[in-house]
Amino acid sequence: MRRRCPVPPCGIWLRSGSSAARKRAAVSPPRKGYNMEISGAEIVVRCLQEEGVEFVFGYPGGAVLEIYDAIFKQDAFKHVLVRHEQGAVHAADGYSRSSQKVGVALVTSGPGATNAVTGLATAYLDSIPLVVLSGQVPTPAIGLDAFQEVDMVGITRPCVKHNILVKDVRELSAAIKKAFYIATTGRPGPVVVDIPKDVTLARTEFHYPQSVSLRSYNPPSKGHPGQIKKAVNLLLDAKRPLVYVGGGAVLSNASQQVTELVKMLGLPCTNTLMGLGAFPGTDPQCLGMLGMHGTYEANLAMQYCDVLIAVGARFDDRVVSVPSHFLSSPKKIVHIDIDPSSIAKRVKVDIPIVGNVRDVLDEMLAHLRQHGGRPNPDHLGNWWKQIEEWRGHDCLKFDMGSDIIKPQFVVQKLYEITGGDAFVTSDVGQHQMWAAQYYRFNKPRRWINSGGLGTMGFGLPAAMGAQLANPDATVACVTGEASIQMCIQELSTCKQYHIPVKIVNLNNRYLGMVRQWQEFFYGNRYSESYMDALPDFVKLAEAYGHVGMRIERPADVEPALREAMRLKERLVFMDFITDQTENVFPMVQNNRGLNQMDLPPHMRNLQQGPVAKERDYGNLS
Repeated sequence: MRRRCPVPPCGIWLRSGSSAARKRAAVSPPRKGYNMEISGAEIVVRCLQEEGVEFVFGYPGGAVLEIYDAIFKQDAFKHVLVRHEQGAVHAADGYSRSSQKVGVALVTSGPGATNAVTGLATAYLDSIPLVVLSGQVPTPAIGLDAFQEVDMVGITRPCVKHNILVKDVRELSAAIKKAFYIATTGRPGPVVVDIPKDVTLARTEFHYPQSVSLRSYNPPSKGHPGQIKKAVNLLLDAKRPLVYVGGGAVLSNASQQVTELVKMLGLPCTNTLMGLGAFPGTDPQCLGMLGMHGTYEANLAMQYCDVLIAVGARFDDRVVSVPSHFLSSPKKIVHIDIDPSSIAKRVKVDIPIVGNVRDVLDEMLAHLRQHGGRPNPDHLGNWWKQIEEWRGHDCLKFDMGSDIIKPQFVVQKLYEITGGDAFVTSDVGQHQMWAAQYYRFNKPRRWINSGGLGTMGFGLPAAMGAQLANPDATVACVTGEASIQMCIQELSTCKQYHIPVKIVNLNNRYLGMVRQWQEFFYGNRYSESYMDALPDFVKLAEAYGHVGMRIERPADVEPALREAMRLKERLVFMDFITDQTENVFPMVQNNRGLNQMDLPPHMRNLQQGPVAKERDYGNLS
């Protein structure tokens, strides 16, 4: 292990862009009873102040210079200058996921706007509330192929919850109020407000709406009482019940309700990738994550339960794989979701409940407290006996080997050293799955990753946002040598604003998940998946002014992590050289069922041949 520390430590520091000489007179509220006209740019800043925004992540350009000048004159919120607009939106995303607040990004027109699209799509698929302000060419030039013009509304329409092109400065404050309202209500999501340059220059009186009423947009909150009663009765009559918890439980802050329901009735519970932490990962009733790389016990419980209650989950392809196979084992399904279009989208359900997850669970718990009732203890006992038999195979056990670092071991040690209390971001690939499997999240909003879009480059800027939202917390970015290079320029942002994230780079010199699939399905033909021109990450981290470590022996893993955590005020880049041959198990291949897993070597006696044979648990009762 080698480490250099080129500059003295320092805490998180953000220049507010104001001083005694930089008063926010141009954007300060007018005296009571006195109306004055202010510019559209100043209106933007005033709107963000009204919404209580703390940070704006952005990058300036010609179309938004008026807004940046207005930002310069105020100190109510701080601007964070990223090095790429994708990083701005990811940072706003990480801030939002870890704080229950709306992340805000500001980008210029043309390439600034298009660079933000990946971040918008990432947030959209994971239902993250963001407001992204994009600059646009002056309204008379729209549609004339002006310099740095793109149709931001048209481009983003498929990957945002809503978008607005503001053509009149008098409509600007209402548009921004609407954006925050739409982003945070119902099923959350990103909203784009596209602002032409002439709108930022135009002047009008500032009036910020106190509320928003949209005739065509009225998201539900409370669930239907009759459906809730049916769901409770079905659950109490179940022989093999299972609670399946998704990201909706995290987004609606329903972790307490989920935990109370599961503990009250003694039920087994499994979390999706996005739902990790909604129910404590160390609780004995937690079966771990389910799905393509879910645990053996979670996948089999999902396949063979007779009553399933889906809480803020969407039965996506990475969870249930093939719906027809999933439904081949008869089961009754209760589906709770705020978004009616998500219910029965992939899997037919028996009792749909449209409503805010937290509110629906509160009503279910109230019904149980009032009327009592518990599942049959004998049936539930037999079900738990079967689950414990599955769990006894210890599907996440791995061979430590001797002199090569196992990536799973690094994540295990990260969990132990941080006490499971860190905010953990990740990129996408094998390292993401190992982080999900081996870091046992006991709290919601601690696991921050791109689940739906699978975005490489997400981890570092998301960690920046999470650290700014939680300045006293430990924030670790678990990444790989390929993913980290997608947005590695944000190390410069971390230097400027002294953001002390800890980067855990599981370096196997491959596009790990691509290599795993090429091994399994393409005859070991590793086409373009080997990274044979990697930088020296230690020197690279040092070049940006951070601490770099290279760790090559298992014995150095724990000391390196402890040293990194000791350097609380420094960004530390830990480059762990890991076993190139490790694969993520269990694994459910495409077009196969949850009970047809590829298993780790110590469980190969449970399958025949290279692909797991379907096991018959049809006689469960």
